[in-house]
Amino acid sequence: MTFRNMWHVRGQCLMSIVSKPFIMRQISNLHICTFKNSKKILERRFLQRKHYQDYKHTDRFSTYGQHFNKKESWSKVLKVITCIGVSVLALAKSKRVFSVGKCEETDVVEEEKSRDFNNTMKMSEAINKARDLIQRIKDETGSPGIVVGVSVNGKDVWKEGLGYSNVENRTPCTADTIFRIASISKSITMGMVAKLWENGALDLDKPVQHYLPQYPVKYFDGQKVDITTRQLVSHLGGIRHYEKDYINKNKTNKDIENIEKSPHKKTLDVVDKTVKKDKNQTSDKKVEEQRKDGKKNKNEEKKSEFENKEYYIQKAYKSITESLTLFQDDPLVYKPGSKFLYTSHGWTLVSAVMEKAASKPFDTLMKEYFNTLGLQHTYLEENDPLIYNRGSHYVKNKNGRLVNAPYVNNSYKWAGGGFISDVTDLLKFGNIMLYSYQYDADSVINGNISKGDNQTKEDNSRLKDNSESVNCVVEKGHNSDSKLLPGYLKRKTMDMIFAPVDKTECPWDKDGFYGMGWAVVPEKYENGYCKQQRHYVSHTGGAIGASSVLLILPSQNYGKQEETSSEEKGKQSDPPEGIVVTIITNMGSVGLNRVALEIAKSFESVE
Repeated sequence: MTFRNMWHVRGQCLMSIVSKPFIMRQISNLHICTFKNSKKILERRFLQRKHYQDYKHTDRFSTYGQHFNKKESWSKVLKVITCIGVSVLALAKSKRVFSVGKCEETDVVEEEKSRDFNNTMKMSEAINKARDLIQRIKDETGSPGIVVGVSVNGKDVWKEGLGYSNVENRTPCTADTIFRIASISKSITMGMVAKLWENGALDLDKPVQHYLPQYPVKYFDGQKVDITTRQLVSHLGGIRHYEKDYINKNKTNKDIENIEKSPHKKTLDVVDKTVKKDKNQTSDKKVEEQRKDGKKNKNEEKKSEFENKEYYIQKAYKSITESLTLFQDDPLVYKPGSKFLYTSHGWTLVSAVMEKAASKPFDTLMKEYFNTLGLQHTYLEENDPLIYNRGSHYVKNKNGRLVNAPYVNNSYKWAGGGFISDVTDLLKFGNIMLYSYQYDADSVINGNISKGDNQTKEDNSRLKDNSESVNCVVEKGHNSDSKLLPGYLKRKTMDMIFAPVDKTECPWDKDGFYGMGWAVVPEKYENGYCKQQRHYVSHTGGAIGASSVLLILPSQNYGKQEETSSEEKGKQSDPPEGIVVTIITNMGSVGLNRVALEIAKSFESVE
């Protein structure tokens, strides 16, 4: 708008006011519409200066001044002219209707009001809120360093490190810092298990002895039982975790009978040694309890998870088969399939099955898998190789002071908790899973394929003949102008992985269950204005000097696309659609799932 036009509009507005009884109070009722309060203040100050310099010596300014009451100060007259100028500027920028005494709100204003009503926020506000939440966790737990990453609809929108990855050298945490990811390794390994199942190389329902004939046959309550890979990936195999006290606590005559039936004599020797050791420990505890007036302290009886000696193994195992010797001869805690028992040793058995199914060593298989997924900074934790940006890990001593974590070798549990990575790779992996979960490649490539059926080698060869390749380029959604590749895993496979399994539970969210390598929280909203439980999947991790979480919050609207009409389907956005949050820190025993979910919901409200 030119100077002359602006002056013309301003003059007309002023004349409409002057035509009425000219009182300064009426002029002060002039409303100014701007998008932001801060912007309004800056523009007002700027125009005050400009108009004062331009008009203080002009005849027109003095002419208008004659119409005013002489008792009114020239500063008030200047304010009137400035207000009119700012109103014109706001009108030009926001395209709103200007009038004296009120501001008529347009559709833009209504849209802003709608966003405020739905508690939406800007990206910067969501980041600031998330940063504050992460800082709280860091302060509460005394973690020396923590790294967080957030992805929205497949795009990384925020990655940041707080504190130090190495306290002694004052090395700050960054998005490139690599820490132990602990049990998130289970979720990553599950992707390879699912791929072997899709290719027909691995049958999830066959006993593990089908792939590992040397694995001891198991008995429970005097009966022979089978353990399947499907049970193992859902922690239903009955195999113990790091705790071994159950061997003495649950020891009965039937257990001895079951052990004697086993062809492995080593089992009996291991149990006898353990029983003797446990008896000595029990007698020592009784003496100590007697010294305390015979009162038992339940908190003292309950041993902390990180007090188990198997967390601190320093031996470098040469193979997965060798690492099986840690637990393969121990009796089962529960009958397979009957009860949930979270166990990392069970995933070591899964990795041994994977080796036989793929005819490759587990470390070789996983390195090829990382390369296929594009995870450039994810490794099996080995001590010898130089891994740049690898951070240090810390624990607290009995006095609460920070000390370096003791050396441990996690080669005995690579699949269950032995990987290291950074937030960039974890976000990428989360989006790979979300993409596969939302994009139904089968229906696009091969027409109608029933979900839930396993794909054999023959099925895959037939599919290759029909569409040239499973990895061929297919139409992007329903838009023929762009192309989109299918997911790493098929949608029916992801439906199976992300489905709650009966008789399971989620150790870090009481509202959830365990699926296959992931914890699953289903959608639940029973009473109006009460708790609304969102569907999400996640996995946490805890290791010596490390804690982690990887959480996927799918969009609520994306799963409803099948219920829409054909015209509306063309408007559906492309996968992945949802929020992925990951947090890693170099301090153990830090609960991160709750804060990760809160961060995900904050970013979901961003317009």
